Parts: sequence; C-alpha cells; structure tokens
Amino acid sequence: MNVAVDISSKDNAGVLRKTALISLVRAYDPSADGGLIGRAYDVCKTAHGEQKRHSGEPYYGHPVAVAEILTGLRMDAASVCTALLHDVLEDTDTDENGMRADFGDTITDLVLGVTKLGKLEYSSADLTREGQQAENFQKFVLAMSKDVRVLLVKLCDRLHNMRTLEHHPKQASRLRISRETMEIYAPLARKIGVERICAELEDLAFRYINPSAFETIQKRLTEWRENQQTAVSELAIMLRELLDEHKKPARVFGREKRPYAIWKKLERQGISFEDVADIYAFRIIVDKVEECYELLGILHLRFRCVPARFRDFISVPKPNGYQSLQTTILGPDNQRVEIQIRTEAMHDVAEHGVAAHWCYKDNSYAYDTSKAGADPLRRIRPLVEMMEHGGDAGEFLEHAKLEMFADQVFTFTPKNTLIALPQGATPLDFAYAVHTKVGDTCIGAIINGREKPLRTRLKNGDVVKIIRGGTPEPVPDWESIIVTGKARSALRRLTRSGESEEFRQIGYMLADHAFAREDKTFSESALSDALTRLPYDSVEDLYIALGKGKLAISDFMEGVFPGRSEHEPAGAIINRDLIDDKTVKLYVKGEGLREGVSLHMGECCFPIPGDRIIGILTQDKGVVIHTIDCDTLEALEDQPELWIDLGWRRAADKTASMGQVTATLEHVPGALAAVTAIIGEAGGNVTNIKTIKRSPSFFDMVMDIEVTDARHLSQIVAAMRASAYVVTVRRARADV
Repeated sequence: MNVAVDISSKDNAGVLRKTALISLVRAYDPSADGGLIGRAYDVCKTAHGEQKRHSGEPYYGHPVAVAEILTGLRMDAASVCTALLHDVLEDTDTDENGMRADFGDTITDLVLGVTKLGKLEYSSADLTREGQQAENFQKFVLAMSKDVRVLLVKLCDRLHNMRTLEHHPKQASRLRISRETMEIYAPLARKIGVERICAELEDLAFRYINPSAFETIQKRLTEWRENQQTAVSELAIMLRELLDEHKKPARVFGREKRPYAIWKKLERQGISFEDVADIYAFRIIVDKVEECYELLGILHLRFRCVPARFRDFISVPKPNGYQSLQTTILGPDNQRVEIQIRTEAMHDVAEHGVAAHWCYKDNSYAYDTSKAGADPLRRIRPLVEMMEHGGDAGEFLEHAKLEMFADQVFTFTPKNTLIALPQGATPLDFAYAVHTKVGDTCIGAIINGREKPLRTRLKNGDVVKIIRGGTPEPVPDWESIIVTGKARSALRRLTRSGESEEFRQIGYMLADHAFAREDKTFSESALSDALTRLPYDSVEDLYIALGKGKLAISDFMEGVFPGRSEHEPAGAIINRDLIDDKTVKLYVKGEGLREGVSLHMGECCFPIPGDRIIGILTQDKGVVIHTIDCDTLEALEDQPELWIDLGWRRAADKTASMGQVTATLEHVPGALAAVTAIIGEAGGNVTNIKTIKRSPSFFDMVMDIEVTDARHLSQIVAAMRASAYVVTVRRARADV
C-alpha cells in the first residue's frame, strides 16, 4: 500500500506536502477540489500544532499519511479530507459546528464516524476494556453502515498506526492493539475486498502477536527466494513466450505470499513450509472474460496441472466481489506454482475491493453500481442486522468475530441466487442469510431436491430450498447446529422475545395464585399502585420478574400489601397429597409455554405426561418440573412460595416425551437385541443406551426411550419384565 512519492514532495519533518497530496488525488481524479483538500490540510496542521507522536514526529504527519494511503485506493476528495481531519475533533479545540461551517455535513459526518470514540460515555461505570471495545465496535458498525467510506478511512488509519506501532512505549499496549487489528480490522478489510490492506494489517499484527513465528517465516522466505529464483525466472520467461506464441496480449507479473498467510496455511493444514504450493504466484491480466478461459486451456495443454487446485471464481465470485481463475501448474523441476488469470477490471476489484467502484463525475463523489458485486454495504449488512437483534455489546462482538473469521462455502437458492456461508453452515444458517423472517419460520430444508435434516452441513454448489412454518418459534437445541453470527444473534433475539412472553404468563399466574392463597381479589390496579414501592417500571416488568424468580412471592405481596409480613403466620410444611385447593393450575406444554425456554424438566426424576408433577420457581430459569415424589423436593418443603401446582395438557397428537429406565440384563448373546425388539413392539423408540456396570453374568444399563406418557412407559417396563433376559427393570431416578 506504499505510494511512491519523490523526496522533494515532503517537508523538513518528512511529511507529504499539501501540493503533493493534491497532485496524488488529481492523478486519478482531475476534477478533484484541490482547494477543499488544501483547506483540510491547513486545518489539520494548525489544529494539531506542536502535538507529537510517540516517535517524536509531528502529530499532523499521521492524518496526512492516512490521506496518502487513501490515494493509493483512489478515494474521492471527501474521503481524503476526512483522513486529514479525523483526529481534529477529538484531539484539538475544533468543534463540530465549526467543522460543518467550513467543510459541510458530508465530511463532518464522515469524521464523526471515524473518530476514535475514546471519549464516549459507556453504559456502565465499571465497564471493562473488553466491554469498551465491544461498545466501540457497535458504534463503529453503525457509522460505517451509513457510509462505507468511514470503514475505508478507519482501515487506513489503523494501517498507519500499525506501521508505526514499534514506537509505542508499552509492550502490553502493542500486543492489545495487534490483537484488535487481527480480530476486527483485518477481517473487515477482507470482507469488503481490500486485500492489500488486509494482508499488511495481518503481517504487522502477526509480527507483535507471535514474533518468533514471524521471524521464522521471514527467514524461510529468504532461503526460498535464493533457492527458487532461477526456476521462477525460467517460468516467467516460458509464460511470456507462450503468450507471444498464441498472440495473446497480456500483463504478467508475480506476487509472493505474505508471512501471515503462509503461517495460517501451515497451521490450518498441518503441512511443512516446502508443501505450500502458492508461495509464489503469477498473475496474468487480459482484456476480456473469454480470454481468461482461452488462456486457461493453453496453460493446461502446455503444463501439467494439479486437479485439486483449480478454482473458478469468475463463474462463482467470492462474496467480497473477487473474481479470477486460479490453477496450479508444475513448472521447472516440478515446482508447483499458482497462476491467477483475470481481466483488468477483476484485478482492480481484487486489489482495491469496494474502493475500485468509485468514479468521479461532475466534480462530485459517486459510486459505480453497474459493476458486479458493487454494493458497498452488502458484506457488512449482516453485522448491522446482528446489532438490530439486540443483546449486549459483548455478545454482538462475539457474533461479529464468528461472522468475519470463517472460510466460505457457496450455496444457491432455487432461483440461483448465490448465498455465501462459513464452512460448516447448515440450512438454518442459510435461511437466516436469506432473510431473518425466513430463519425465524424455518422448519425444514430441501437440499438438491431431497429433504434433509436441519443439522446437515452444506457443501459448495448445494441448492437449498427452505420449508417454512407459520409461527416464529425457536427450538431449544437449534443454537448448537448453527455457525453464523447472524443466525446465532437472531435465534437469541427470538428466544429472548419468546422468553419474555412466557415469563410474563407465568408471572401473571403466580400473582393470581398469591392473591388466591390469601383470599384477596386479584386486580391489576393493585399492582399499578405497588409499582411505587417496587423497583419496576410497569406491570409487565413486574410479571416477568415474578416469572423469572427474580422477585420473591413474599416480597411481591409485601409490595402490594405493605405491612402484611407483620401479621403473616409461619409458613406451613407442604403436604404433597393435599396441594392447596386455591392453587392456580399451570399446564405444562400449554399454548405459549415451551419446554426448554421457561419450563425445564427435572433431570433428577425425568417427569413425563401422566406423572403427578410440581413446579419449583427457579431464579433466571423459570419453572423446573419434578414428579411429586422426587427426593429433591424434600429440601424445599419450608419454601411454599416456590411451589407451583402443574398439570399436563392433553395434546391432540401424541407428542413424544423422553422416559428413562434402568435395567439389568443377562450377559448372553442376543439379550440386548431381544430387549430393544420388545421396546419397539410396544411402540417405544430407544434413542440412547449407556452401560453402567458390566460383569461376566450381567450388565446394568440406562435406556432413553421416546414414549407418549407415563402409562406408555409403564407398559414398556411391564413388557420388559416378561422377558427371560431381563433380571430387573425400573424407571430411572437421579441416583442412577
């Protein structure tokens, strides 16, 4: 990303002069407003005055250097002015109103978007540095979503800071800044296709994060150049002669793989340095797309190719707009060399990403949307959508990193729209990539014409059709089968909204229950009055707090009826056989209440439909369901306010529930097969078997069996007892 500048174009401090900067911009945009750039340069130099950087150089040299890097991307005058002014509002006495008066709204808004955000107030007084970074990143994503130039200026700002990081006095700060660069800024640069900036950011960060590995790779690269220089030169001559022979006008030049890219490949593939096939690659640039394929055929006829190393990114471009044919051939001495064939326009996009789409008309900034993949926000919109799904800043940053780091798999909708997803993505990720509403209502998927489970890992070229249901409803284990940050944040948003409604319902029932136990007439007006004494803003919030167990029933009633506790009799021990007649029955698997969200089956007694059950209100979890004879309840008998009478709602369809049995079988051939056959004949479905203890004569095991209700499980247990292979069998309890 270095721009060649004559030494005479720099001042005594080594900073690019104003006239030289304007000349760089006008070299690619003759209509650029040189006066505007000159004013921004003067304001930058005057405002920063005598400020110095850690290196001792004048501070104004930094924004000028950032502007110089932007000229390498051929950015418009507004972007260059933003680079010059990006630290003025934060580090000097210049105010926003003055900047708007001098430079207009567009440049001022860009400057505000790029500003380092260090002086912003955080939502929590004791926010950690990680929390601050997460909130900063949220604000940064919001700013760049409005204008992608914010991101481009910020990337160039980070690049110059990384180039001068060695002058930072604190090693811990150098390491922190490098990790932030590697985890956030380099992936963002790759996401919008600015590969040159991304590669340099990765190398600079790699140097500080893993200095020994960086030095090792640098040393090996130096040795490789010495050993392969002759072979590479011979291949370059052969390629040039081949093009001349077939009268194919083209530009040919080479590129060497960057140190971090080599290290990442060694680490990911578990190979040695000698096995890296594309340390050196040749790029062949032609005029037309047709010539790319013609030249590929000519190359494969002359040189042996490596079949597994061919990629057609022209037919299926990368999500960031990159297009090229990539093949690996065997050159002199059987040295494997990668060849990239592309047009001039493709090369421009490969080098500059979204910046390649700027054009300059009528002395104004414009973005050329006629080019393939030209939407500048397309690759960062998923980050914006994740932010809109809510959740805290740390969760957002976690999802964003997942979104930015994953390798790609290319899939298609039935209408042939390309959907790029991370490796390991499932149809559920695909559904959310299409649209949030599609993901929320996804109930199944058809892949390449056949219905497949939602856990299926998608492969390159898969055509996916999503089967949709009616009501958005998350399945509790869905989060374990998705990989994209967008899908994960959307699912959590859907779960949060569903949880709030369910906890509200439970809270309403608990409030009604509490009033009934004390012969009080339930009314929401009484609750509204209580809000003045309880720390909640609305009756809805009050219900949710009750449902989540964050507000105890006793505290709730004290808030509604002040002074009540002074006349309250001591809590009675609960009689499990005589549940209070005034209890409000809460039905498990009722409408709007889902297992795994606000209702949880106790893992100590494995309740299933037909069992007599009790719910225990558990903070932040909702209601945990136990059978009435569960030993866990003994420790809670003196806390009657936590007990909720539950019942099973009769379902129209026989929904499967998970029962568990423990059995001792004879250790003889065919015993297990005979027992599982008995279970199947009784209508049960064995989903898991675990052996607990084995001896020469017997073995003990635990079986998970899908059944319709408790009666069904009892029938299966009775059928198993009739088998000659079964010594004992019973329903499982927590002591197993």
